[in-house]
Amino acid sequence: MLTTQCPTCDAAVLQDDQFCEECGTALRTIASGCEKCGASPDTIDAEGFCGQCGFRREAKEGDRVEVILNSCLAGVSDRGLRHHQNEDFLALQTIGNAEILIVCDGVSSSDHPELAAQTASESAGLTIASALQAKASPESAIRSAVETALLGVCRLSEGQSGTEPPSTTLVAAVVQNGIVTIGWLGDSRAYWISDSGSRQLTHDHSWVNDAIASGKMTAAEANHAPQAHAITRWLGADAKEDAAPEIVQFPLPGAGYLLLCSDGLWNYAPEVQQIQELVQKSLGMDAVTIARSLVEFARSRGGHDNITVALFIHHSLDSD
Repeated sequence: MLTTQCPTCDAAVLQDDQFCEECGTALRTIASGCEKCGASPDTIDAEGFCGQCGFRREAKEGDRVEVILNSCLAGVSDRGLRHHQNEDFLALQTIGNAEILIVCDGVSSSDHPELAAQTASESAGLTIASALQAKASPESAIRSAVETALLGVCRLSEGQSGTEPPSTTLVAAVVQNGIVTIGWLGDSRAYWISDSGSRQLTHDHSWVNDAIASGKMTAAEANHAPQAHAITRWLGADAKEDAAPEIVQFPLPGAGYLLLCSDGLWNYAPEVQQIQELVQKSLGMDAVTIARSLVEFARSRGGHDNITVALFIHHSLDSD
């Protein structure tokens, strides 16, 4: 049987254990409740304190990550208030006249989703940068990056006995010469936010979308189904047959904001208009300030998932 570590005392525990024999930590409710007493998620307040025993989880490396390249390109990844670790990751780069943004959301039901997200983000970022420096097209660079990321994530499962190999979603964007090229697998999203017209640039690879498209269910019925949050495309050893990214290109129409995010944000603001209103509350601010405000919005709504935001502020076509 697969063994892992207790997040409180690092003692070895079995996957099906309900409590750590060394320190008594409740293991079956760690991901969504109190790590010390096992209380339900509803007992955790906005500051992360358990209302039942008063325990507050100490921050660990990776719980909160901020990447700031300049005033127009930055990102924030946050554990949120319910998960015991941050299973998201982001990567940002500027290469010549191109900006690169990547957001990955580790699949929580898989083994070591945090490693899957980090591996995919970092390897994809390096591959895109190298390809662009070699004068490859953004589309070709993203396709190569996804292939490299898939190999890296698959290697994480070599020699492991877990039934769910490490897996992650991915959304990557390259901004170059006034055009955004986006590739993705899963339900991490990309948006264009502008006064002259905002839009969601990706569509979720999800069971919900498939059910609605097939005509078997209405949107309301599908969103209330048990499989509502299931994704249909991802990076992982169990998804090799359908791990090709979907690619779109979007000519930038003028000034605005390119936003990439995990579902930890958009679950609280699923409509484009809602995302636009959130961004516009911080008009005139730099990229990291806006990203922080979006993360804090999700935390204020309960922070039930990890939250990652990557933002590029585009001032005009003349700036490319």
